[in-house]
Amino acid sequence: MCILLFKFDPRPASKNAYRLILAANRDEFYHRPSKSADFWDTSNEILSGLDMEEGKEGGTWLGISKRGKMAALTNYLQPKTDKNAKGRGALVTNFLTADLDSYSYLKKVSVEGHLYNGFNLLAADLNQLPDPAIEDQGKDYIRPIMNKYAAVCVRCPGYGTRTNTVVLIDSEGQVTFTERNMINADVNQWKTSTYEFKLHT
Repeated sequence: MCILLFKFDPRPASKNAYRLILAANRDEFYHRPSKSADFWDTSNEILSGLDMEEGKEGGTWLGISKRGKMAALTNYLQPKTDKNAKGRGALVTNFLTADLDSYSYLKKVSVEGHLYNGFNLLAADLNQLPDPAIEDQGKDYIRPIMNKYAAVCVRCPGYGTRTNTVVLIDSEGQVTFTERNMINADVNQWKTSTYEFKLHT
């Protein structure tokens, strides 16, 4: 399970206030291959970590673009998962690269959602600033292990919180994206990276 917390104020009272404060934990198998947050290419347009699991390459759990598109994904536990389902990380990647606004994209996802294992998706247009919608998680939790996986920082053998992300966007559109990432599946080794940029107006 992952944790995603955010505070959203489309019109902050002062210039020093933040429009958005987002904090996220990515809980995942420690040995699942992934890349830490970075800009995807020389255009420096989209910033995110990337899943490198075979067959799921290029998906992500949280990302933001300089055009003001941001998306975040959390999975939820269900008794059975479909090994042939589409990779959920593509839901974030596809939004960040699509020309669709968040409302249109989420309508499209609501029709195609059955092709994926369970998820919650947050998609936002930070220059349009609509209210974000979070899909109902349903009731397919695995009750006996909920306490173990519902902690703020999950620590289990081979699985747990391996990435912490904080995104700050101030009233002027200045973005600070900070990620703390586990190194070599070792809970005692972490690397922190910070990126700053301004949203395009």
